[in-house]
Amino acid sequence: MPAATGARRESRPVHGLLLLDKPAGLTSNRALQVAKRLLGARKAGHTGSLDPAATGMLPLCFGEATKVCSYLLDADKCYRVVARLGQSTDTGDADGCVTANAGVPAITAADWRQIFARFEGEIEQVPPMYSALKHEGKRLYELARRGEVVEREARRVRISALALIEYRGSRLAFRVCCSKGTYVRTLVEDLAAAAGTIGHTLSLRRESVAGFEGEDMVSLETLERLAAGEGPGALEALLLPIDRALAHWPARTLDSAESDRFEQGQAVPADAGETGGRLFRAYREDGRLLGIGQATGDGRLAPKRLFRLAG
Repeated sequence: MPAATGARRESRPVHGLLLLDKPAGLTSNRALQVAKRLLGARKAGHTGSLDPAATGMLPLCFGEATKVCSYLLDADKCYRVVARLGQSTDTGDADGCVTANAGVPAITAADWRQIFARFEGEIEQVPPMYSALKHEGKRLYELARRGEVVEREARRVRISALALIEYRGSRLAFRVCCSKGTYVRTLVEDLAAAAGTIGHTLSLRRESVAGFEGEDMVSLETLERLAAGEGPGALEALLLPIDRALAHWPARTLDSAESDRFEQGQAVPADAGETGGRLFRAYREDGRLLGIGQATGDGRLAPKRLFRLAG
């Protein structure tokens, strides 16, 4: 883990997105705090936790970009998963204690693809005991550590893609793209059960979030090196613009009068026939991002989120 020592930098307004390649052994919040300190950023947030043992893409939002955190949190995510078949643990991953061992049936790659097909689309999932969900005010993992097991209501999640990467002996590797709220550890256990055995997650790496791909990820080691050698300004050059998180939405450019009204929280005319509820990126004529607008269904485009960025 990168060191968190050194003189405390004065915080300042920093706006943008950073796709952090979170290392194993670090909580998502700890990774956020290290990056925030290195940037000297005044305000920061992340868009959905990764387990400490998991690695990969953790989008960090700084300054005005924190206003898009919820949209990234709700987005689909893709993971590379390595599972161990024939062995279960109390946590569902390699950090837990082994609870059972079982044989692994002879299964072909074609068999796995048929099993995967049964899990694609909308499925029901029972959240694991080792999770941050609450039961009567207590985190489930707190109860699990005391040896307690409580009933958990099944949740509906969506698996948009499952692809086999490797299958050899007790090792299964696959890629999954799924909706918010999907527990990959539970998916591994359910896939193993469908194959006639038990299993747990050996490693989990998040490869993409909401269309962001791995080539834009930056490691904490790189941030530490740049901060030590060139200062926070060098880190700002790594930030992505806020509207990259909204690139899949339609854009609307407002004229000068409309822009002024929009920035004051007033609705402006929408395009004819625009569907109510649809979200837009709103820009000034000079290309500056104004905010997020939403069609009201009665011929207007109302501000939903405004970004206070320098002109």
